[in-house]
Amino acid sequence: MNVTKKISEDTLNAFCKDSNAYLQGSLKGPLTGLTFAAKDILDIKGYVTGGGNPDWKNTHKVAQNTAWAVDILVKAGASMVGKTHTDELTRGILGENAHYGTPINPRAKDRVPGGSSSGSASSVAGGLVDFSLGSDTGGSVRIPASFCGLYGIRPTHGRIPLQGILLQAPSYDTIGWFTRNPDLFAKVGYVLLQSKPPVYRPRHLIIATDAFKIADKMIEDVLKPVVEKLGSLFDSFSQEQLAPSGLVEWSKQQRTLAGPEGVKSIKNWIDRTNPRFSFSVTEGYLMASNITDQQVKEAKFLRKRIVSRMNTLLTNQTVVCIPTAPSLPPLLKENLSIKRQLVPRIVQLTCIAGTLGAPQINIPAAEIDGVPIGLSLIGARGSDEMLLAFASKVANALGI
Repeated sequence: MNVTKKISEDTLNAFCKDSNAYLQGSLKGPLTGLTFAAKDILDIKGYVTGGGNPDWKNTHKVAQNTAWAVDILVKAGASMVGKTHTDELTRGILGENAHYGTPINPRAKDRVPGGSSSGSASSVAGGLVDFSLGSDTGGSVRIPASFCGLYGIRPTHGRIPLQGILLQAPSYDTIGWFTRNPDLFAKVGYVLLQSKPPVYRPRHLIIATDAFKIADKMIEDVLKPVVEKLGSLFDSFSQEQLAPSGLVEWSKQQRTLAGPEGVKSIKNWIDRTNPRFSFSVTEGYLMASNITDQQVKEAKFLRKRIVSRMNTLLTNQTVVCIPTAPSLPPLLKENLSIKRQLVPRIVQLTCIAGTLGAPQINIPAAEIDGVPIGLSLIGARGSDEMLLAFASKVANALGI
């Protein structure tokens, strides 16, 4: 395959134009004949990992090894045909990059694609590849999956080795993937998780009432009949308020814990390089730098309480249902100040699985005027295979 031709045909600005990274898949494996793209935070031997920032790329050498996740997929037969754009150093949730531009959302071209795995989502939604790899720290696979109408997953923290990726906050970083259909979604998952389909299914559904209240009314209204159909797939269901203290507090504790990790991971490089950052990324690093040890201590205490609370609700056969995103993807032309108002609401939803280190899948469950709306299922830690297998049943029930 001519990777240069593949990238030149990209009219979505999904692929990095300054990299011709390509790896031919094995001729014999479960993914043989399929193509995938990799977010430009995953190392490919012999190529520089750009991380969505030109100063990062200009100050780093070529990778000596290929990231584990990419290598295992290539050995399973899939060909890696290019690297995809990301928000700067994965610091973003809307998919916009001040240096390389915003990848097009093929399902809503006047709206953002979601990030930070923006190019990966765009490349799959636009049919350029069969599937793609992204990363998810605070929602960077789940939100673009919702905005672009894809299946996407944040796996159990620690299930997939992070070897060979540009880390943001190691206590929260995960590698996820996107597909257009649920069967391939599971197939890729079994390769990356080095596992097989499960022998059990989810039996109880928890509808998170406080999570749905965060969503815009039109999102809540369009998802209501979807959730009713979803409930018919379970033996039982219930409605629960997940966060007695409020999901705002839950999101604050994750930001307090993840923020300093993000600063620590690149502080020395920032000191040496004085790199060019967009306003939002600069602001994020500055805010994280001002988090105190006392605030971290308090956040750790709250995290223990959150995990304890959720462990009483989640078992291996129970899943929690939430909207993936609280609104439609913002318009590209929308003012930055308006877009920024959405981010805290997004994080109130994404922090649930992030705090638990639990798996969460996005199902492209509905649309409003053709714009995708995602519905998420969160399982107990280690229940990734159950969620992946269940996605096909959900798709059949919803007729998608």
